[in-house]
Amino acid sequence: MESFTPVSALIGGCLIGAAVGLLLWLNGRIAGISGVLGGLLQGKPGERAWRLAFLAGLVLGPLLYVAVVGEAKPLIVTNSLPLLIAGGLLVGFGTRLGNGCTSGHGVCGLARLSGRSLAATVSFFVTAALTVFIVRHLLGG
Repeated sequence: MESFTPVSALIGGCLIGAAVGLLLWLNGRIAGISGVLGGLLQGKPGERAWRLAFLAGLVLGPLLYVAVVGEAKPLIVTNSLPLLIAGGLLVGFGTRLGNGCTSGHGVCGLARLSGRSLAATVSFFVTAALTVFIVRHLLGG
């Protein structure tokens, strides 16, 4: 593994844990990204400010990291744009179908010892592993 960075991973994990814990404690909300974005797009009254702040943090976090560390490793995407769009649409469909997204179930639901979130998270990982196997080894992608 050439990009193993345990310190930044630990700091990032602690920040994610703190953010979702504070959101639950202060707002009584689960920090599922698709739910936060979906609620913003649906225009729920009185919830626009915290949803915008949460999403802004997702964008500003990496910029703050670059400002502090001084560099970021480049992200090179080798897949085709149509494949990425199809994958994004399938993830969006899956989050609606599962009543939550990977962050909501995997981070928040598991921390609350939710059986439904455990089942959802296991299905996310199994589906991801099967997809990678099929695309890389059977389809040659």
